[in-house]
Amino acid sequence: MKLSGALILLMTLSTACGLRCFTCTAADPKSCTDTKSCPVIFNRCFSLKVDGFDMVTKGCQASLACVGAMSCCEGDLCNSAISAGPSVLLLLVSSAIIALFL
Repeated sequence: MKLSGALILLMTLSTACGLRCFTCTAADPKSCTDTKSCPVIFNRCFSLKVDGFDMVTKGCQASLACVGAMSCCEGDLCNSAISAGPSVLLLLVSSAIIALFL
């Protein structure tokens, strides 16, 4: 029971801290390693690559502005160049812990 309480506390704290996104303007999407805690009004992370330019921009965005060439996603650090982000890993680990101890 203590383990499930700790897990709930961890999930609550990660939600309370707000959304975090990778932020950068770079030629190589994999070089975007800076992260930023987004202001409350921004509920998505975005990536934008402009055709004809070797540049990508990443950061925080409001869902209403996610249109056109802008690729938006939900969840902490979901706009990385790696397809399986930390949110997926956290979900898998927490599911395994719950399955083992409940």
